[in-house]
Amino acid sequence: MTFSSRRGVRAALAMSATAALVLAGCTTNTEGTEEATESREEVTVEVDDEIAELVPAELRERGVIVIGTNTPYAPNEFKNENGEIVGFDIDVMDAVAAVMGLEADFRESDFEKIIPAIEGGTMDMGASSFTVNAERLETVDFVTYFEAGIQWAAAAGSDVDPDDACGLSVAVQRTTVSDQEDVPARSEACVAAGKPPIEKVQFDTQDEASTAVALGKVDAMSADSPISAYAVKQSDGKMQLVGEVFDSAPYGWPVRKGNELAVALEAAANKLIESGDFETIATNWGVENGMISQSEIRK
Repeated sequence: MTFSSRRGVRAALAMSATAALVLAGCTTNTEGTEEATESREEVTVEVDDEIAELVPAELRERGVIVIGTNTPYAPNEFKNENGEIVGFDIDVMDAVAAVMGLEADFRESDFEKIIPAIEGGTMDMGASSFTVNAERLETVDFVTYFEAGIQWAAAAGSDVDPDDACGLSVAVQRTTVSDQEDVPARSEACVAAGKPPIEKVQFDTQDEASTAVALGKVDAMSADSPISAYAVKQSDGKMQLVGEVFDSAPYGWPVRKGNELAVALEAAANKLIESGDFETIATNWGVENGMISQSEIRK
């Protein structure tokens, strides 16, 4: 069984189409052209029989692993012009599934519904830029595969400072760490200091949050560092990163508590890390700075 990262080759083109849309006053995480502007290195992965034996028997017999993901959250998961789900998380999971002898079946879902679906057994796992935190570990186990922090972005030329944002309006995607932890904590500190709170503006998708910044509807946005960096890159100069990356934490794949699938995922991820294939995929998407040296199970 082999895996070729063809999705990664096509997804190189999101930038040219998106930049044109930003000039017209909006942002998007949907790919708009198939004419390659830059090459991406192809990755070929074969099944590892020992790792495949670690996969739970029912899943191994089924041959297909059902994975919940939420788009758009470029460059990690988003749709191209053909409606296909592409991105860093997608390429990584295709490769991991191939090592385990499985086929990846990505199911699009609201972000907040993925973990309940895993608990309920309608999905085997998630691959959607999940930050591993104590609250989520109460309901699922995680297998780490990446590390990201939080970084803010604002309109180009603005003097927004995340450490002095009292009274500003800040866009976030619902249920993310930015929504539940970063902006609320900063706002509470403002109030405690006798300053006006931060106005948190929630959006259902990250592209809506990015668009709000590009159109000047909000003062800034808070998002995972690779997502903010990608949004700025796509904005054709309309947005800039502000402040430093902070609160770095691992991304993980959620699985049901006690599910032995975690052992197989950990082994497959580490095989790809050791072979260099994981780094190749990350580099294809420009997120190699978030590479980790070893995947681990968190319970």
